[in-house]
Amino acid sequence: MHEISVATYNIHKGFSQFNRRFVLYELRQRLRELDTDIVFLQEVAHSLSALHGVTDLAHSQHEFLAHEKWPYHAYGKNSVYESGHHGNAILSRYPIINWGNQDISAHRFESRGVLYCELALSGGVSLHCLCVHLGLFKRGRNLQFGSLVELIRHSIPKDAPLIIAGDFNDWNNHARHSLAEELDLREVFETGSGSLARSFPVSFPMFRLDRIYVRGLTVKNSAVHTQYPWNKISDHAALSANLSLP
Repeated sequence: MHEISVATYNIHKGFSQFNRRFVLYELRQRLRELDTDIVFLQEVAHSLSALHGVTDLAHSQHEFLAHEKWPYHAYGKNSVYESGHHGNAILSRYPIINWGNQDISAHRFESRGVLYCELALSGGVSLHCLCVHLGLFKRGRNLQFGSLVELIRHSIPKDAPLIIAGDFNDWNNHARHSLAEELDLREVFETGSGSLARSFPVSFPMFRLDRIYVRGLTVKNSAVHTQYPWNKISDHAALSANLSLP
């Protein structure tokens, strides 16, 4: 049996809520304390301006966060602007044997993508992971749900273990029908407590925007990280879960 721990976090390009402080060093320490096997990150910046103050970072935020803790990582560029770009990232203790980034933008004013990684577990088992950050508007999200369903049906075997995590921006839980029921997925917090996790804004969590969906895995437990010092880092809460694969 494989025991797998995961976390998902919108890191707000390395800045605290309302962009008051650059907190990438603190963020790295908090993620290391969670000590999960796989980390799904959204709003990971790749621009020099967003890396201000980081003197021991050669290339990117996700490499800085992964350094000496998660030896395997992938980054999917989504939004490009004059000073750089940002996107999604997956950090992993398991080897990444295949990966790709698919543009699922619904319109030209809001760039969105889904980062896909196939991880090699022991015993020849593959774990498929998708990191997402969906759009702000309902019509666009519905199109993106459709893109996700098509991608998974065409690229991932139906009996393969699967995790989809990230910031869904899904205020009314349309994903339950548009995504979960279509693909036989379970959301880890709904499975454990009967309701999605409140994750935004981190200072007073009201909205259930961040999710971890699984297929072919058993949910052991899950947690929402909103207390100090987590409430001083990003504008979202981090979510974590412990899973098992028979």
